[in-house]
Amino acid sequence: MFSTKQLSEKQIATISEWAAQGAQLADIQLRMRQEMEIPITYMDTRFVVLDLGITLIEEKTEEPLPEIELSPPTPTGKTTVTMDSLAIPGSVVSGKVVFSDGESGLWKLDQTGRPSLDPNKPDYQPSREDIMEFQQQLRALIESTGL
Repeated sequence: MFSTKQLSEKQIATISEWAAQGAQLADIQLRMRQEMEIPITYMDTRFVVLDLGITLIEEKTEEPLPEIELSPPTPTGKTTVTMDSLAIPGSVVSGKVVFSDGESGLWKLDQTGRPSLDPNKPDYQPSREDIMEFQQQLRALIESTGL
């Protein structure tokens, strides 16, 4: 284990300068090995920086994308069902549905033929009429593909 007591005042000042210039732990470790000829592990480099009270400059992160306000679903008065070209893993077929009130979700059929529906809005319950229309369109869509 490496100790900060093994460093000279000049070496400590150099390490502090590297950190002030934006060097990260891996950079400091590499430069200590190459320029100071001190074989040091990454973990020991971390302890040295902590023991010396050196603050590393955080790497710049990308600005977060602005939140997009989604407009409320537009009711179309009609339920539409589409099928994905590639099924969701764990399903035989899958797709999307948009109900007459504009709410949408994902559907899939598993290997036993059981359908499941995952609405985009939590706790959403489509109307009875929409469920009936969804089932009819789903049946017709599956029959038309020959599954």
